[in-house]
Amino acid sequence: MIKFVLMVNKQGQTRLSSYYEWLTIEERGALEAEIIRKCLARTENQCSFMENRGYKVVYRRYASLFFIVGVDQDEENELGILEFIHCLVETLDKYFSNVCELDIMFNLEKAHFILNEMVQNGHVVEANKANVLKPITMLDSISK
Repeated sequence: MIKFVLMVNKQGQTRLSSYYEWLTIEERGALEAEIIRKCLARTENQCSFMENRGYKVVYRRYASLFFIVGVDQDEENELGILEFIHCLVETLDKYFSNVCELDIMFNLEKAHFILNEMVQNGHVVEANKANVLKPITMLDSISK
């Protein structure tokens, strides 16, 4: 089960966070700071998986953003989570047409909407880009 999803820039600033288990604000801040520091310190030659605080952390860097996913330590397949991250990036890329950090910052509610279409209660429920983007494009057409 997915416990959290973070999008972080190269300076270590969290741009999007979504938690699927309850943590206090202080716990979230401490967890994010620790995980972000460890991910940013790793080199390109190191593995994209690590264990931290009872979580298996899977991350991937795309351009200036790090996509970090924390999952149960023994229950999830790391390569499956990497594939989910890639699918999430492709979906964001298709919606924003070449997504960048500013797209996430200025359209945070849309980024959360897309993530929530893909993950519910910590489980990936949809990986088809067209199915994920259909509701948000319908909302966009109504609001214009």
